[in-house]
Amino acid sequence: MFNRRQMLKAAGRAVLGLGVAVGEGAGLAAFAAATVRLPFDNGERSLVAYPGKRPLIELTARPPQLETPFGVFNDGLLTPNDAFFVRYHLADIPIEIDPDAFRIAITGKVDKPLSLSLQELKTGFEPAEIIAVNQCSGNSRGLFDPRVAGGQLANGAMGNARWRGVPLKAVLDKAGVQAGAVQVSFDGLDGPMIPDTPDFIKALDIDHARDGEVMLAYAMNGEDLPWLNGFPVRLVVPGYFGTYWVKHLREIAVLDKAFDGFWMTSAYRIPANACACTEPGKAPAATVPINRFSVRSFITSVLNGATVRANADVMLRGIAFDGGYGVTDVAISPDGGKAWLAAALGENLGKYSFREWKAAVRLPKGEHVLMVRATNRIGQSQPIEPLWNPAGYMRNVVETTRVTAA
Repeated sequence: MFNRRQMLKAAGRAVLGLGVAVGEGAGLAAFAAATVRLPFDNGERSLVAYPGKRPLIELTARPPQLETPFGVFNDGLLTPNDAFFVRYHLADIPIEIDPDAFRIAITGKVDKPLSLSLQELKTGFEPAEIIAVNQCSGNSRGLFDPRVAGGQLANGAMGNARWRGVPLKAVLDKAGVQAGAVQVSFDGLDGPMIPDTPDFIKALDIDHARDGEVMLAYAMNGEDLPWLNGFPVRLVVPGYFGTYWVKHLREIAVLDKAFDGFWMTSAYRIPANACACTEPGKAPAATVPINRFSVRSFITSVLNGATVRANADVMLRGIAFDGGYGVTDVAISPDGGKAWLAAALGENLGKYSFREWKAAVRLPKGEHVLMVRATNRIGQSQPIEPLWNPAGYMRNVVETTRVTAA
């Protein structure tokens, strides 16, 4: 049963049910099903179902910001579409899109400006597929100590999917990139509610935009993109944080100078050093735009606080990933980091994908601290102690899971 507060919240979001992606007559757009408590202060959240989504952890309602419950990541390497996290920056999100009328404009420093329909994207170019992790820049921000401002997320603002679409390079080549091009900017259909708020526009350097991997994706795990994940077309930037993965893509502009919009020059900046970190509470001397993932790994088969069988083999399982060099080694510690055991890596779905790992441990009766650490192809690994920066970005500390063997 809905209480009055839940009804008001749901009714206020009912317009989301009007979009073609969720069908006509969808009724209430969202409802609170239960609550969860994330592992930090003020971590109580509602589990809320939106059109096309199972109940997810709601951070905000306007715009929708939804985190994937962590248990989903133990169910398989590909994150189901209905469980994939949702992140918007601006509240004026599209609630109605006619896929037949939809167009993407390619403008700026090109020989032939284009206006491409969804059908032209699907039939006029050679399709490509890539399995890649999309991770929010602020994933795990709620675990920072000292706490920082921003959305207080646990570890669920990430997901791994099989993306199908058109390489951005093919579209730019058709338009004809002119000499002197420096960057490419990307704008989606979501927008600000008031004129003083800067539109959400991101940019990539021209060589990155034309690397053949950046994609205009129209399908996700074999289906049309979910509405809340960017229907009908979104940008996919493998190995880079989700801030670049612009949803509901409507305009691509080739520029002869670096884009100077707010979301590049002021927001989503990290300390300009090798660790992207500072001393807690200290502002960085210089910053650069956030870019590629760090190495991360998680135990998914056993949750913090669980009880496992003592003096018996316990098969641990989890995931590891990085920004595209590829995970080559995963190690498990059953004793809080004193000793490390090699884990067996599972199927390789590509250098941008989650990589499954497994390891058996035998624990005597008592309390235990399990740890997992991944290493990639160029030797990058994870710090034992967490790094800190003022924006709460790029957490990749060695994660710990406390269990009781009984």
